[in-house]
Amino acid sequence: MNPADEILDIVDENDVVVGQAPRGEATARGLRHRCVFIEARDAAGRLFVHRRTATKLVFPSHYDMFVGGVVGAGESYDEAALREAEEELGVSGLPRPTPLFTYLYESPRHTWWSAVYEVRCDLPVRPQTEEVAWHTFLTDAALEERLGDWTWVPDGLETYHRLRAHRAGGGAGSTT
Repeated sequence: MNPADEILDIVDENDVVVGQAPRGEATARGLRHRCVFIEARDAAGRLFVHRRTATKLVFPSHYDMFVGGVVGAGESYDEAALREAEEELGVSGLPRPTPLFTYLYESPRHTWWSAVYEVRCDLPVRPQTEEVAWHTFLTDAALEERLGDWTWVPDGLETYHRLRAHRAGGGAGSTT
């Protein structure tokens, strides 16, 4: 199935489903939908970081410090988080990602409700080649050093800053 044909729930500003549309149409028209962001760390506590493939519909060839993606029509955030983490990391048998908070991401071109999770991946990763062009695990300090040098997905970068604020007790959105 072409990713642009995947059916998504379209939601309002309160995250209530108001319709459905193919992913390509939702992206082209800027229709609000749902996404999951999963911070994946290895046994040493390092963060999975990757560069998206050039064929991605949104933010091609950008770096990202989260795995994740859109929530399919009728799918829960929790179901999507586990599915997306296993797909992008190329593993099966991950523990269920832990929900942290939700927030509404809005930019001039895109808007989606974002559910943020964390998961520990002790398994060897085999990232999905259709989605991940390059990957590594970085320490928090190494990631911080690269924030100004690499071209990051804007929603992931905003989520990263919100997650840091959340962990520091400064809030980041609503809790799940």
